[in-house]
Amino acid sequence: MNTPSHLLIGAAAFARPARGAILWAAMLGSLLPDLSLFVMVGVSLFILRIPPQVVFDELYFSPAWQTVFAIDNSFILWGVALAFGLWRGWRFLTVTASAGLLHLAMDFAVHADDGRPQFWPLSDWVFHSPVSYWNSAHHALLVVPVSVAICVGSYVVLWNRGLSVAAKLFFTSLLVVELWVARQWLLFF
Repeated sequence: MNTPSHLLIGAAAFARPARGAILWAAMLGSLLPDLSLFVMVGVSLFILRIPPQVVFDELYFSPAWQTVFAIDNSFILWGVALAFGLWRGWRFLTVTASAGLLHLAMDFAVHADDGRPQFWPLSDWVFHSPVSYWNSAHHALLVVPVSVAICVGSYVVLWNRGLSVAAKLFFTSLLVVELWVARQWLLFF
């Protein structure tokens, strides 16, 4: 799924209350599994000036990049973080890890040809879902409307939790970005 959708859904699921440290924890957990991708793609495209085709068709699937993705998308590592947070009674870590695990579960379900080895370090196996959040060859035309509906529902939940004006603007921006990206998936992929 797209990162804005993860942020909306993770915050709606775990940011109670939807302010302060708990909101930041939900956002952090929702973002971290995708952060390495943004950094590596950004450096490759804008600093190293590697063509997009090489970045997305070769580097993304390279052993080096897949190793990084295996680490930050590991159900095992995120599960250990959740267990540790629960054991220590650290709410920030518990919410962060919960949002991270939700992110991984959603990605597990909708990555057809671009999944990640989510059981590292125990296994390098990659689940290839029959459905994709972006690829119409794998039913994205059915998945995108469901994803958008969940994002809109998450937005409504967050809005009704008494967000600050700044947070309302932030989540509105995320929803607009998600709707624009969903439109792109439907039109071009």
